[in-house]
Amino acid sequence: MIGMLRTVHAWAGAILSLLLMVLGLTGTLLVFEDDWLRLTVPEARAQVLPDAARLGAVAERLEAEHGDLRTVNFAGAGVGIQRLYMHDHRYGYADEAGRTLVAWRGAARPEAFVFDLHHELMAGETGERVGGIAALAAVLLVLTGLVVWAPGWRATRLRIWPRSGRRGDMVASHRNLGLITALPVLLFCLTGAGLVFHDQARALLAPGAPPAPVSPVVGSGDIDWPVALAAAQERFPTATLRMAGWPSTPGKPASIRLKQRGEWHPNGRTTVLIDPATSRVVQVVDAERLPSGLRATNALYPIHAASIGGWPYRILTALSGLALALLGGVGTWSFLVKPRRKRRAAKAPAT
Repeated sequence: MIGMLRTVHAWAGAILSLLLMVLGLTGTLLVFEDDWLRLTVPEARAQVLPDAARLGAVAERLEAEHGDLRTVNFAGAGVGIQRLYMHDHRYGYADEAGRTLVAWRGAARPEAFVFDLHHELMAGETGERVGGIAALAAVLLVLTGLVVWAPGWRATRLRIWPRSGRRGDMVASHRNLGLITALPVLLFCLTGAGLVFHDQARALLAPGAPPAPVSPVVGSGDIDWPVALAAAQERFPTATLRMAGWPSTPGKPASIRLKQRGEWHPNGRTTVLIDPATSRVVQVVDAERLPSGLRATNALYPIHAASIGGWPYRILTALSGLALALLGGVGTWSFLVKPRRKRRAAKAPAT
């Protein structure tokens, strides 16, 4: 049984190694995305007060300049620029006053390229699903690796870097690294898969939870964003305004996301829906009053993206991404390097 598991583990790891290396390395880079923005976009270093009047004026200005806005992620939470999401895979950054700094399409900027590669493998929804399946496969690899490791646990050492490129040293390095990082790698692979297969994760974590409320039918019109944001802030006075979303189609409400103090998600999951015809509140979802299962579902993203725990957890996340990449690389190398068989010297014929 152990031998069969060892074979399955080796072949599956070799097949998945490239995907796991890409997901691990890009995940590590994304941990430092905000730091990259502060380094490369000077306006991102600004300290912004996210009050309704100021952000309302920003939304109005951006709407006038970009007629195809889908969402604006407001400045705050350590990054002083507005992030713009438009239709047709167009994105942009704006300063605290709403002046557009840069706009691009697709993965033209380095951080956008890394994000698309990690989330969708540059292949849209299909790539996203492939990444989710790879994360689940990585969970099975870790579990089978632990089973294979158990009989020889006494050989485990804390040494991670291999002594040489010989197969035995590579296998030992792979085994030691896998054991040391098993728990965090399992955590990030499971949360990553849960984000891709959100409906299935919700069914597992929140069985019997009420379905999401149906969005009310509303009128059409130009949203008065200062009024709408002030109304949302009035409903949650201690929350931080984080996002504004334009109606997806006529008859659909606009949305405002807020982050309450007890929420882990960097953009909050508290949602206020707005009637575009009147700029008034028509529906509210208070994330802190959701059932525990739904709150656990909402926690998948901040756990996976290291939005909680400060620097220690960010470093752990980054190291786990590197570990996933190394496990794939070292494991595949040890799989490809075949052991040398000892050849018995042939006996010379008697003369």
